[in-house]
Amino acid sequence: MKKTLKVLLALTLLGASSTLMAVDLETEMGTLASNYKVVLKTDSVDTFKQSLEKMRAAAVIAEQGTPSKLKGKAPDSAEMKDFRHGMKTLIAQIDQSLALANQGKLEEARKIAQEFKQTRDTNHKKFR
Repeated sequence: MKKTLKVLLALTLLGASSTLMAVDLETEMGTLASNYKVVLKTDSVDTFKQSLEKMRAAAVIAEQGTPSKLKGKAPDSAEMKDFRHGMKTLIAQIDQSLALANQGKLEEARKIAQEFKQTRDTNHKKFR
């Protein structure tokens, strides 16, 4: 009886942890989306940079997650490597946009930020 209870507890914890991991990825993607809207609309360099920094932090966390479409795939599988590559591409774009914003080049930074949409669309087709 005790052994059965331990097994049930372990399975419950495992299920809860995988659910939490999926929620974290969803949360980070939501953070990316909401801050992206701010980046595209704000005229404030400070707000622009703050939103990019939030996006970068969310992308770094999301990169460690697993999209629900790839659940069960090995971390070193081609699909997971491709997912992580997509996140690294986004992070690099955010860094490039942030560097321009730090130089006060808001319009140039915004042009780079508009490229995030293509990265998002390409990767959503594959992993969402």
